[in-house]
Amino acid sequence: MARHLITSALPYINGIKHLGNLVGSQLPADLFARFQRARGHEVLFLCATDEHGTPAELAAAKADQPVTEYCAELHDVQARIAAGFRLSFDHFGRSSSPQNHALTQHFAGRLADLGLIREVVEKQMYSNADGRFLPDRYIEGTCPNCGFESARGDQCDNCTKQLDPTDLINPYSTISGSTDLEERETKHLFLCQSQLRDTLQTWIDGKTDWPVLTTSIAKKWLNDGDGLQDRGITRDLDWGIAVKRGDQDWPGMEGKVFYVWFDAPIEYIACAQEWVDAGKGESWERWWRTDKGADDVTYTQFMGKDNVPFHTLSFPATILGSQEPWKAVDYIKSFNYLNYDGGQFSTSRGRGVFMDQALEILPSDYWRWWLLSHAPESSDSEFTWENFQQSVNKDLADVLGNFVSRVTKFCRAKFGEEVPAGGSFGEAEQTLIQELTTRIRAYETHMSDMEVRKSAQELRAIWVAGNEYLQAAAPWSTFKEDPEQAAAQIRLALNLIRLYAVLSAPFIPDAAATLMSAMKTSDTEWPDDVAQALETLKPGHAFTVPDVTFRKITNDEREAWQAQFSGTRD
Repeated sequence: MARHLITSALPYINGIKHLGNLVGSQLPADLFARFQRARGHEVLFLCATDEHGTPAELAAAKADQPVTEYCAELHDVQARIAAGFRLSFDHFGRSSSPQNHALTQHFAGRLADLGLIREVVEKQMYSNADGRFLPDRYIEGTCPNCGFESARGDQCDNCTKQLDPTDLINPYSTISGSTDLEERETKHLFLCQSQLRDTLQTWIDGKTDWPVLTTSIAKKWLNDGDGLQDRGITRDLDWGIAVKRGDQDWPGMEGKVFYVWFDAPIEYIACAQEWVDAGKGESWERWWRTDKGADDVTYTQFMGKDNVPFHTLSFPATILGSQEPWKAVDYIKSFNYLNYDGGQFSTSRGRGVFMDQALEILPSDYWRWWLLSHAPESSDSEFTWENFQQSVNKDLADVLGNFVSRVTKFCRAKFGEEVPAGGSFGEAEQTLIQELTTRIRAYETHMSDMEVRKSAQELRAIWVAGNEYLQAAAPWSTFKEDPEQAAAQIRLALNLIRLYAVLSAPFIPDAAATLMSAMKTSDTEWPDDVAQALETLKPGHAFTVPDVTFRKITNDEREAWQAQFSGTRD
């Protein structure tokens, strides 16, 4: 039994996330976690809300709530929606937890002791109109590298170049729109990433199995221009983790907090501590400390491409720089963007279908299937209502749902609601078993390799194989001449339903559970031996005819939803 530590990029606290956020990290991470559990492996799947920084302060102010109250409320909202999408986190934590406060302060102290943190008096943008220093992302302007006119003060979303606010051309405050900005002196702590450049380069060069998308972004940041730069890890804010050197005050850092991008990844570790403290687990260190048993753990991170630089450079700089035996990531699965109907999903601009709205329209499996089967892996992908309707109707209703309906209803009509006895498997059945064996082994490979779209394509092909067998065998015709052989065909088909439930559960867990319930079995054993798996339900085993597994989306519904979700949200 292997051990898999899986983390998804932390969703930010300021509101409900859209479908692009979901498919870029949490959903494929859940797919992988469910698959590894189904194969009998030990899994710890962690995620949390990312709660610090100015966006949380501003969102709380807009809601007329204290920021602590706002974050607690939104955490609960996001947790409920995650449960609605059946995201199977072992723990869904909070970056504002006491555990993360202590651990972040510990890392800062440790790095300082090793000479990897320096104090810098620098000039930062101060907005006279807003009466405050502006965090990087609350300053926008023109990117000096590519000319993109909406580059943020920390990074250009167009060319991904790391920026400082003072680099921007014609900068302005995104809070007030004011251009009345001036540079003022303030003292901050910087993580000496430049001292760790060779260490990080060697570490990244050793990740030969990483996706090109991941390594190309990391190497670009390492080598572009002057190479990897030291990075500020503190901010002039009220809301966040107070700057301390371990458990000691840090002279000159009074009233400052750690930068959200320093503390947020540390929450991956702190979340495991929260998991234990919540009484859900016994030891977090056996997952995170290589001197306490984590040396046999495979650690996989899932994220959108905009998060790659922080996870390939900044967080590893913290982990490796500490010279403590922390478990570093083994594989980063990164995703491109999911666009929405000719434009971009955007939380800040309120464009696209959001997670809560999606669940109000249709059950989670409909969305899980479309999003995962269209995951933006090798390039950006696009959500359109036409494609969504077509995929649901053809894949889920016509292929899987129709198979289940035809088999169970025919059996009920001719043999009753139990697996029929009689007949034996012939050449057609053996051919099907051979095809399924080949396809299931390919499915396992794609799932293990986190090739999400290929996994979905292979799963659909497995469903199709059963349909093609049923169409060719035509038990409704066979029954007239040879009821015994028709019984064997239907016995195989009923066992296929259980097999499909087991294989499909990582993608569509609710439908899988419904099919298992209809087949009146709790046997979720993975089909290592397909022939044996197709004899799990014995003659005489009772079943029920399930309700419609997946219903079709009508043209009227599609048109209504297109109009309803035209790209804005209040």
